[in-house]
Amino acid sequence: MNTPAFETQRLIVRPPVMEDAPSMQKHFNNWNIIQHLGTQVPWPYPDDGAEYFLRENILPRMATGECHAWVIVPKDGPDEAIGFIDFQEEASDRHGNRGFWLSEEYHGKGFMTEALMSVHEFVFGDLGVKRFTICNVMGNEASRRVKQKTGAVFLEEIDLPHNNGVNRAEMWEVTHESWENIKKKKAS
Repeated sequence: MNTPAFETQRLIVRPPVMEDAPSMQKHFNNWNIIQHLGTQVPWPYPDDGAEYFLRENILPRMATGECHAWVIVPKDGPDEAIGFIDFQEEASDRHGNRGFWLSEEYHGKGFMTEALMSVHEFVFGDLGVKRFTICNVMGNEASRRVKQKTGAVFLEEIDLPHNNGVNRAEMWEVTHESWENIKKKKAS
């Protein structure tokens, strides 16, 4: 199934293209973001890191249906990718099925929660997924809050190395039922 684009109240959430590499590089190449990610993301981040990531990883995997990915573009702001979400139905490791990041200057505004609401609608509705797992480094309170606002339920602590040297992570699960409960709460 092709990866669809979504329009929310404040955002365009669409599949990435190579032309997004410069804005992704600009917003992602930030220790305050990368420190919370697994060690598979290099630090210092290479000058061509976003271009390489799109060309060699995400775009080929999307073409084969191995994953779905989206960039987040604000409607009222620069016409550039300020964040990223990826989802794979089959999690190949303990990192879980979904990951995300958002430019530091947009933190605390509800953008990631807004974007994920559309992504979850696709995952549970169109893809028919019944459950998936997600992780965050211990101490990443912002990521924890986003997970809770989008239907995640804490499962356990696991060992998972991150760039900031913390080797403990929280594993969460989002089920179709927990997602439906969150949607009902937001609608009322």
